[in-house]
Amino acid sequence: MDYSSGEDTDISESEIEEYEDKSYEELRSGSHQVKTSDETFNCPYCLKNKKQVFRYNELLQHATGVGKSSSQKRSARDKANHLGLAKYLEKDIGAVGGPSKPVAEADALADCDHDEMFVWPWTGIVVNLPTEWKDGRYVGASGSKLRDQLIRRGFNPIRVHPLWNFRGHSGSAVVEFNKDWSGFNNAMSFEKAYEADHCGKKDLNASKDRGSALYAWVARADDYKSDNIIGEHLRKTGDLRTIYDIMAEEDRKTNKLVSNLTNLIEVKKKHLEEMESKFSETSNSLNKLMEEKDKLHQSYNEEIKKIQSSAREHFLKIFNDHEKLKLQLESQKKDLELRGQELEKREAQTENESKKLSEEIEKNAIKNSSLQMAAMEQMRADENVLKLAEDQKRQKEELHKRIIQLEKQLDAKQALALEIEQLRGTLNVMKHMGDDGDLEVLKKVEGIHTMLREKEGDLEDLEALNQTLIVKERKSNDELQDARKELISGLSDISKSTEIGVKRMGELDNKPFHEAMKRKYNDAEAEDRAIELCSLWEEFLRDPEWHPFKVITVNGEAKGIIDEKDEKLNGLNDEFGHDVYNAVTTALTEINEYNPSGRYIISELWNYCEGRKAALQEGVSVLLKIYKRRRVIL
Repeated sequence: MDYSSGEDTDISESEIEEYEDKSYEELRSGSHQVKTSDETFNCPYCLKNKKQVFRYNELLQHATGVGKSSSQKRSARDKANHLGLAKYLEKDIGAVGGPSKPVAEADALADCDHDEMFVWPWTGIVVNLPTEWKDGRYVGASGSKLRDQLIRRGFNPIRVHPLWNFRGHSGSAVVEFNKDWSGFNNAMSFEKAYEADHCGKKDLNASKDRGSALYAWVARADDYKSDNIIGEHLRKTGDLRTIYDIMAEEDRKTNKLVSNLTNLIEVKKKHLEEMESKFSETSNSLNKLMEEKDKLHQSYNEEIKKIQSSAREHFLKIFNDHEKLKLQLESQKKDLELRGQELEKREAQTENESKKLSEEIEKNAIKNSSLQMAAMEQMRADENVLKLAEDQKRQKEELHKRIIQLEKQLDAKQALALEIEQLRGTLNVMKHMGDDGDLEVLKKVEGIHTMLREKEGDLEDLEALNQTLIVKERKSNDELQDARKELISGLSDISKSTEIGVKRMGELDNKPFHEAMKRKYNDAEAEDRAIELCSLWEEFLRDPEWHPFKVITVNGEAKGIIDEKDEKLNGLNDEFGHDVYNAVTTALTEINEYNPSGRYIISELWNYCEGRKAALQEGVSVLLKIYKRRRVIL
């Protein structure tokens, strides 16, 4: 027996659990030495000629494997001892007496020949699996059961393939491990554990009675070349490789990967330098353009200020001239009123003198003839004055109803005309009476009248000039609109620019519709569904009765925005997502801004970089660049 308890009698299978606790208590009491150093351990129940130095994980795998082994070579007492050892290692050594960190897996590469041929991917072989004859063929347990058992023992296999032939289950299986070096360590631990249980390949070849124990080892060249079901399977699924070949291949792959990554980094670095250079050039060009734009904007503002200042000064001068003329007319009106009073006095005097002259005429017709003629002239003058006064009153009333702003000027003109008539009557009287003292006053009135007509002529000239400028402005606007339409047509026929181009305002973007349909249907059906949905919403956009907008006030101005409570838009957003909703609201906003009455698509000159309507000068610049490139190509 390979245990050191000193007892010769064996126990039954039902007493294993009881004896396991007894063995565990003996180990805890220090009856057997398990730990030989900080990292090495020994098995107190195995023969002296077997391996005595284990690492923690190796000894735990050994104790667990022997304790749960189904081999008939192991007695029930031996299994109970090893189960107690496993329990002692897990509860006492692992938690208290063991190292502070889990012991690392043994590096199997250091213990093997690098030129030895192994089956790769790393593969283990298990034979003597239990089978039974059933329904005319051999059957056995599935590979998953053995895989789970190996995983619990810490070997971490990927899968286990039972091998079948024409008779059924062959009683053999292959165990696949990971292709990396951790998989190799697991495979070698797997082989060493079975060797420690006398269930390795050498034990299989030396055994005459296999019993029910499982034998296992790592597949090598002789297994690969064997003429049996195991060799046939290994040749189909694997290849023969040495440790040195695999390490050399990994070095080559690593060097190749490093070389490729180095080249890629160089290419990316050059590309980055080119992009930085282009960015610097573009940034400098943009800065220059912005400076030119600022200068043009500044010069334009200065020119507008000069024009406005000049116009303000001009109109202020005209206003001052009118005010001066108004004051002069007021002064002359007061003078005329005083002269009117004097004329009334003179009229009374003239009546007395006329009576006297009539008496004198009767006495001396020759002497009084001149006086009679003077009296007649005076009467005519009085009649003209009364008539002009009545006309003045009537014209004042009519002008007050028609134009309020010109009332004072017309009154001044009428007052001036009255003064002129009175002065002319007085002048005629004075001429007949030989008095020429008021001639200068009449000339002054005529000069003022001439000045007034000149001012009125200047005002009429300004109004005519203003009308001419309005007509020219409208004509220029029409010409600019025609030129903009021609420019849009030219850019549409030639090409689309990434900076300045033609945008169809109100056109519905169908890309979000395709993306939304692809999430619900396959590619063929999604295309048809997207076209149908896009066409339906294009009809909604053209419907004048659908107006999903509300008006808000921003900075004192009314502005129309999308109504978030519109049921049709909210249903679209809930069913197909925010991208489709944004596409529809963008088209709605463009239609409402550029063509709210017609609600159809119109072409507009557009600055794509700044997202705004492009100026006519920007479009002309792009068109000139296109023509220059064509001339260079030709």
